Amino acid sequence: MKKFNIFGSRRTWAWPYVLFLVLFVLLPLLLIVVYAFTDPEGHLTIKNFVQFFRTTEAVNTFIYSLAIAMLTTIICLLLGYPAAYIMATSELKTPAVMSMLFILPMWINFLLRTLATVELFNMFSIPLGEGALLYGMCYDFLPFMIYPIYNTLQKMDKSLIEAAYDLGANRLEVFTKVILPLSTPGIYSGIIMVFMPTVSTFAISELLTHNKITLFGSLIQRAFGEGGLQMWNYGAALSLIMLIIIGITSFFGDKEESPSQAGLI
Repeated sequence: MKKFNIFGSRRTWAWPYVLFLVLFVLLPLLLIVVYAFTDPEGHLTIKNFVQFFRTTEAVNTFIYSLAIAMLTTIICLLLGYPAAYIMATSELKTPAVMSMLFILPMWINFLLRTLATVELFNMFSIPLGEGALLYGMCYDFLPFMIYPIYNTLQKMDKSLIEAAYDLGANRLEVFTKVILPLSTPGIYSGIIMVFMPTVSTFAISELLTHNKITLFGSLIQRAFGEGGLQMWNYGAALSLIMLIIIGITSFFGDKEESPSQAGLI
């Protein structure tokens, strides 16, 4: 009986997940930190970070990548919020149909979708460049903006909306003072889920611009893939900088507003 309790306890079944986190999350992060603060000979140094800040091209690429990620996130938010709102408020079969339309592309491999986008632009003789890059980014990551907002709107207490109408609020006031504040957790989640992968991607920019536009993820990929072992330390430093930016973004987006914080009470 005691043996059964040991194998049936929650703590026992948690160990595989702990092992997974240690091997595939904590250990790789630790290796990145170690490589970032050492040179190829293993000596402690900060020259990898100094090299980044002294390289004008790398700094400009980093700033440009942040700008592209922010612009992509804004476009996805402007396109995704109305779609999520329609899905959450429609009483017909619209949510199911729209969900299927947004999910279908996700069944196809990420690289295949990007290559298909390249062929689409070539078919209509549209030059590849920054516009194609933004289109590809939004096409690939728009569902990650829609579904967090949709889930938040769907779980919203409809009695608050009815109470606002009963108190004399019009549709615009109901949206700006009730619906929008209550949907901010979904907006925060969507922003994080779009911004984090777009700021570090490299395959989309390489395929949709024919390597004419370099993003920060491309610098990291080249440091590890083309630079040889001598560049691994520099690549680890770039990766650590990217992780810090993503961590800061997650920290600011992890705060969910309560109804009183949103000004509803």
